[in-house]
Amino acid sequence: MFRPFSNDIDLRGCRVLITGAARGIGAALADRLHQRGAKVALVGLEPERLAEVAARCDDAPWAVCDVGDRHQVDAAVAEMVDRLGGLDVVVANAGIAAQLPIVDGDPAIMEATVRVNLLGAYYTVRAAGPHISHPGGYALVISSLASAVNLPLLGAYSASKAGVEALGNTLRIELAPTGATAGVAYFAELDTDMTSRGFGTEAATALTGGGSLSGTAPLEVGIDALERGITRRSRRIVAPWWVAAVLPTRMVTGRFVELYARRNLVEALRVARGESVELTTPQPGMDTKVGGGVTP
Repeated sequence: MFRPFSNDIDLRGCRVLITGAARGIGAALADRLHQRGAKVALVGLEPERLAEVAARCDDAPWAVCDVGDRHQVDAAVAEMVDRLGGLDVVVANAGIAAQLPIVDGDPAIMEATVRVNLLGAYYTVRAAGPHISHPGGYALVISSLASAVNLPLLGAYSASKAGVEALGNTLRIELAPTGATAGVAYFAELDTDMTSRGFGTEAATALTGGGSLSGTAPLEVGIDALERGITRRSRRIVAPWWVAAVLPTRMVTGRFVELYARRNLVEALRVARGESVELTTPQPGMDTKVGGGVTP
């Protein structure tokens, strides 16, 4: 709960709604906040996984919801708020990733990525906003280091996460009169399905020569940062620690990445235009495999 003479939140009894809670960051964050005494509500697309997470969190309420559908989000948030008896924190975490060459790539990837990552975050904070608009209220949107450092093949993901960053920063200003605030989280690669399935493609291997520009950090590093950030209602949350040094230097860092990527870029683009990939979370109405170029 909120401490009147501090910006901090006492997680004991704090009511938290998390989207994308069936796996990865969302599921691990739900587990951690529950362990700290918070009351969590879970939103996601995979009912079996949601039920497993909910069972670990003392049968927390959960709802199946496509965050890219505004009406589903409105209904799910209303139900979860009712089950929790109010809301203190919302975490707009749901997201997907898939590689996309911007020229000759599959436009369905861009459309789905923006729909889930950006519109999904917007629909979530829009629906939850009235409920967290009180002293101690907090909205957290999950952006990415990719919003600041743009790599080839990640144009859809980077564009969507740059939008999420702008959304969170604008929301913070608009919430100020209510006593609530908002934060933006920026992660490099964490050890999740999104990293292994979304970024572990043949084209990505061709681009990096089988390595990784930043390395992959344990998921726990991100969850530790989120716990601290939510407790402090931080305006910015980063993981690993060095991401904080990269963000202010994004223009210089971006130039370095551009030069680095040129080494294998032609081959990586060739592979990507012929490679079918999976979205990191299957989406309603979409084929399991996407990409591989489009027919003119």
